[in-house]
Parts: sequence; structure tokens; C-alpha cells
Amino acid sequence: MLKPLGDRIVIKVIEDTEQTSGGIFIPDSAKEKPQKGEVVAVGAGKINDKGEREPMDVKTGDTILYAKYAGTDIKMDGVEYKILSVKDALAIIE
Repeated sequence: MLKPLGDRIVIKVIEDTEQTSGGIFIPDSAKEKPQKGEVVAVGAGKINDKGEREPMDVKTGDTILYAKYAGTDIKMDGVEYKILSVKDALAIIE
């Protein structure tokens, strides 16, 4: 598994449904990039000017919305993950 460094997080991208409520399948080329994911790993946090580690705003298991073009995409064992800075996490979905 991946262990993020500093103030980075690893998320598992959550794909939206590929079929509309009317039964129409949406091709990959017509879909927007997903912006929702589940946090699977969290770094230790950023070190501030005083040399202290700042706590992270998200934790493993949180579902978040993130900035559209943020992070780096990787694929491991057929699963799509994204590594991004915690500042690119826009909101926690409750």
C-alpha cells in the first residue's frame, strides 16, 4: 500500500454511475472526471514554522470532494487512486 508523506493523502476514486435513471449508458468520453473519493491513507501532517506538526483535517475512511485537476493519478491492482495535498480536499461528505 501507499504511505503518503507530509500533508498528502491517498484517496480511492469513487466513480459515478455509468447509467442514467432512464436506463441510458453514458460512455467514458462523455463523463466528467470524478471529484469524489474515499481517503485510504493520510500523511503525518505539515511541519509549521515553529517546527511542530499540524494535525490533518481528514482521516482514513472519510469521503471527500477534491479539486477537479488536483493530484497525481495512479493505478494499483486495477484500482484507481489519487495522491493529493490535503489543501486540495474541498469538503468532507457526511
